[in-house]
Amino acid sequence: FEPPSLVSLSPGSLSHARSDAYTINCSGFHLNGVDPAAFQPVFDRKAFRPVINSSIPTLVNISFTLSAILDVDAQIQLLTSFLWVNMVWDNPFIRWNPEECGGLKKISVAAKNLWLPDIFIIEFMDVDQTPPSLSAYVYSSGRIKYDKPMKVTSICNLDIFYFPFDQQNCTLTFSSFLYTVDNLLLGMEKEVWEITDNSRSVIRTQGEWELLGINKATPKLIVGSSLYDQIMFYVTIRRRPRLYIINLLVPSGFLIAIDALSFFLPAEGGNRAPFKMTLLLGYTVFLLMMNDLLPPSGTPLISVYFALCLSLMVVSLLESIFLTYLLNLVTTQPPPMPRWLHSLLLRYLRATDCYKKRPQKETKGSGPSLVHLPGLMEPVVMAAWVPGSSETSPNGDPGSKRLPLESSAVNLWRKFCHILDSLLFWLYLLFMSSSLITIIALWNS
Repeated sequence: FEPPSLVSLSPGSLSHARSDAYTINCSGFHLNGVDPAAFQPVFDRKAFRPVINSSIPTLVNISFTLSAILDVDAQIQLLTSFLWVNMVWDNPFIRWNPEECGGLKKISVAAKNLWLPDIFIIEFMDVDQTPPSLSAYVYSSGRIKYDKPMKVTSICNLDIFYFPFDQQNCTLTFSSFLYTVDNLLLGMEKEVWEITDNSRSVIRTQGEWELLGINKATPKLIVGSSLYDQIMFYVTIRRRPRLYIINLLVPSGFLIAIDALSFFLPAEGGNRAPFKMTLLLGYTVFLLMMNDLLPPSGTPLISVYFALCLSLMVVSLLESIFLTYLLNLVTTQPPPMPRWLHSLLLRYLRATDCYKKRPQKETKGSGPSLVHLPGLMEPVVMAAWVPGSSETSPNGDPGSKRLPLESSAVNLWRKFCHILDSLLFWLYLLFMSSSLITIIALWNS
């Protein structure tokens, strides 16, 4: 038995099937397998761009599938992802008639034996670790399809201001390192929506980031007098904020809410300031423990939120300390109340129906009276006097008693402290609410 002869790709074995195509005699491939000698002349030409007319540029169609988002480093502005890059081009020297080969339409060839376009990613910032022993599919029409996996560490301009509700837009720009537009052109093997759908369906990681979409642009790259073709893909990713909401925002919200509720503790008891101090210490420890979850660089909006909460706690603590000091002062050594403050306080009490003038005599022999204090325009209600006291009243009656005038001043000062406490509490709530609404609106934008 003598196997059919295989005609190798030599000047004598190349026949012009068309004016621009060469055909390989593949008879017997389906019976005895592919003979490497038939393709050896093509393999010997792998150092040269496979064109018959060198003035015609080679069209390389590219696409990719984003299968994983491995890491986003905000400190050094790097995106680490895993891609399957697909490249398709035509080699007019590798063609055969499938009918002569028993319907054989494609074969796999080691990629090292073929001419490969020098397509690279401009943003790539690491050593290419593509496996060397890859294969490519060669079709009977001369079309070559080459797929390669790539772990891409690319530079990305990250904006972490809206952390943890941020979206990042990173670019992957494919271009040729050597060939200009006169020798190589880039095209799309798949539509952008197909690339996006395929990436979403095969992406394996369910980590911190999710893929939102992919868009493209086709700018030209000018280097000196050379013009290079390129395709720029915009990869939009979004952070999953659940981890940071549970571990950062919710505990911080609870602590600031407890700080606001602590205003309902009585200021006279002296327990409010120690409670707020303990709360402030706990919030500081919380920030130190959760510091590793925050971006290592930049000033995100969440840092402003934490600084705002910390400032509110400090201000409320200072307010409690001031009120405690003031209440202690007016109880032990009440200072004279300024005329304008006394008048303003009386007007406020009348407006809120908290202060009502009583008749000078409610019952016979006892009752409060209005007395003009020195230096004050308004009369002050005096406490009732009790008959039978050993002290002498102003009219010389030894059976009457009058409480000191300072008690009325102490009562007024206490009322003033309570009013001031309520005012500061509402200002605290107003500032906290407006600040939180502003921050939430910025996050939603």
